[in-house]
Amino acid sequence: MRRLAILNHKGGVGKTTTCFNLACAYADQGLKVLCVDLDPQGHLALSFGITEAGLSGVDSLFFDDADLSPLLIDAREGIDLLPAGYRLGEIERLAAQGRNKAQLLRQRLDEIADDYDLLMMDCPPNSGLLNFNALFVADEVVIPVSGDYLALQGLSQLLKTLRSAERFMNKPIRMWIALTRFTVRRRLAQQVRDKLIRYFPDKLLATAVRENAPLAECPSFGKSIFDYSRRSNGAQDYRALADDLLYGRVVGSA
Repeated sequence: MRRLAILNHKGGVGKTTTCFNLACAYADQGLKVLCVDLDPQGHLALSFGITEAGLSGVDSLFFDDADLSPLLIDAREGIDLLPAGYRLGEIERLAAQGRNKAQLLRQRLDEIADDYDLLMMDCPPNSGLLNFNALFVADEVVIPVSGDYLALQGLSQLLKTLRSAERFMNKPIRMWIALTRFTVRRRLAQQVRDKLIRYFPDKLLATAVRENAPLAECPSFGKSIFDYSRRSNGAQDYRALADDLLYGRVVGSA
């Protein structure tokens, strides 16, 4: 099972959109995907059209040492979801137990790893305990970067954080950068892309996901971009980005 964390400390870059639509793209290819929502906002469940209040999920693993399998939701064909849970926002009070809790999450996921081809974790926009847990579990990190100056500025610090995590956890974490919310005709977006190509050519996935109204609309219908508007730019781009990530296709690769 490939283990991917969708991570950026900056909000508004399309983390949940990327996690959700990549998972759906892989499920459409016949792969079995486990999605884990580590963001207390719980937007990943909403993207799947799951609106039930009071759901338990990751919070029950941390607070109750619960078994994992009963918490899983059959979100759509080929995708199981472990929701955030309504108590996940209280997680920082467990900071003193952070490392032990990270081991617990990894152990629980290890128990069901053979049932899935891919694990995709949607991470919160901060550098707290939940992201520490995600990095403890993940072998790969996908960093969505929107085509604006502030997103680029935060990337350097995030990469330093990831390198520190590698040393602390004594394991390599492969990093990918996904350019999201890209406006082709916007000069600043082109400049951001050029800088990413210059400094991270072996990490920048080949496809830039264009800014696209249906991508913003489809979560309110509980649909992926492929179900909501399969001929849109967003559907084309996320389908291509899924292949980029699956096969390691970066800018300039054959």
